[in-house]
Amino acid sequence: MIREVTNAKLLGVACGLVLGGLLLAGLWPFHSPRNQVTWSADGNGLRFGRHGTILSSGKFKATDAQENASCSIELWLEPDFTAGGGTLFAFYAPGSPRQFSLQQSISDLALRIDIRDGRYRTRTTRFYVGDIFRRGKPLFITVASNGGRTSVYIDGELVETAPEFPLSERDFEGELVIANWPRVDDSWSGLLRGLAFYDQELSPAQVLHDYRTWIKKGRPDVSENERAVALYLFDERAGHVIHNQVPTGTDLYIPDRYLVLDQVSLEPFWEAYHSGWGYWNDVLINIAGFIPFGFLFCAYFSLTRRIKRPALVTILLGFTISLTIESLQAFLPTRDSNSTDVITNTLGTCFGVWFYRLNLHPVLFARIWPHLVGTKAKASTGTHMN
Repeated sequence: MIREVTNAKLLGVACGLVLGGLLLAGLWPFHSPRNQVTWSADGNGLRFGRHGTILSSGKFKATDAQENASCSIELWLEPDFTAGGGTLFAFYAPGSPRQFSLQQSISDLALRIDIRDGRYRTRTTRFYVGDIFRRGKPLFITVASNGGRTSVYIDGELVETAPEFPLSERDFEGELVIANWPRVDDSWSGLLRGLAFYDQELSPAQVLHDYRTWIKKGRPDVSENERAVALYLFDERAGHVIHNQVPTGTDLYIPDRYLVLDQVSLEPFWEAYHSGWGYWNDVLINIAGFIPFGFLFCAYFSLTRRIKRPALVTILLGFTISLTIESLQAFLPTRDSNSTDVITNTLGTCFGVWFYRLNLHPVLFARIWPHLVGTKAKASTGTHMN
């Protein structure tokens, strides 16, 4: 009887520790961190830390709504890391069927367009330019498109062309989010020195000329033949506003706190799914993290005999804890809230219950009990001698 009471107490403590660990792992840092965006101490530019982003003060609207309207992008930057990446910038318009973003994928550049159909299914088109990012190496990227063919230039030289990548000026619509994804945490770290958007396709000669003038003067020589929609030089050196050099253009601002513009809550598992090791690694971690929870709580409920169906109650409790964590994560910009984690956490709880029902607990208690008895015996002996 004493042994069962002691084991129950030990299990109760272990259950509390496991639950506390899961809450800590799922909800840390429990608040929105300060926005890690600072002005460069060496010339123009903004430096983005692990959690940093800037937003547009208004919405962009395409001047030409035609599907094949030409456009160009110029981006001058220096990445901090090449082991991960993040979103360089994205346009976000919830009512639009098209969302365009530019991303760093390890050492590759990725142009991404998400197209939603009438049934709210999303098809993603990507165009990769491989092995261009190097840590600490400045990079000048130019993207020029006539609406059907898209070309990418690095430091003024053509490196890749996609004959059927559907980038056009109409993709420059909505709110502009820089160094992060609009709906989930995908922040980019590095130094951003310049950004420009044009409502025309820049010619190879214009691309090379702009690259040279950006590097030499810190800005392009925008002529009457180059129709800039937005031009950001990041030369303010202080404050929270980045001015658009195009008259009547949309400015950018630096929030005090890091945020995700329109953070998703409990993203459906079919939308969260993507191929790749990173996704399956997260799945395995989420399953493994709840196995001790299922094992210990089922053992505790079984040992105390206060619940008729300990296995079922443990699984329901695991589901409830996971759902609570994922729901609260929707208010934390550094965390991702999705239903996939609820499913995998519940599956991990089921595995833990299954392991307990394999009668592994007697072995566990047999290992704990002799040590516990020995400790108590020493304590008793010490008391008697005193």
